Amino acid sequence: MVPNDLKEAISNGVETSTQSINQLTMEEQTSQDDGGVQITCFSEVSNEVTLHFQIIRLQKQIYAWIGCNSAKFGYLYAAAPTRPSNTVSVTSLIGGASDNTGSGVARRLVLKTGLNIILACDIPKNSPMLEADAEKRLVQKLISLGYTKPKM
Repeated sequence: MVPNDLKEAISNGVETSTQSINQLTMEEQTSQDDGGVQITCFSEVSNEVTLHFQIIRLQKQIYAWIGCNSAKFGYLYAAAPTRPSNTVSVTSLIGGASDNTGSGVARRLVLKTGLNIILACDIPKNSPMLEADAEKRLVQKLISLGYTKPKM
């Protein structure tokens, strides 16, 4: 039998460790070549799930990858602003369909940036909170990098 004091100490240690893991943000890596291509990679832990991100900024488009707990590629979507109606067109390039997790994220990224977006997304289909959190963190990073269009 384990004494109650020991049980409580172990429980407190596990809780403290869990809180530390949930607040963990891995170090960001950014590189840029002479052709104007900028690559940013970072990972964040959210609700006990590790989200991995890669952003590649090209001249008139952004490639973004969101991974969940692994480095799987996931589905690939292309989204672009259409004229003259200022709507967004999205298509699935690899796997998925237009109603999957990544298509909505790609559509909203085009609205925020005004640029063409290529998005690879490996977020589980029935995880709307995880999708929202991943999109929020990606948009925050795009804003901090100066990739979003100014609000009118």
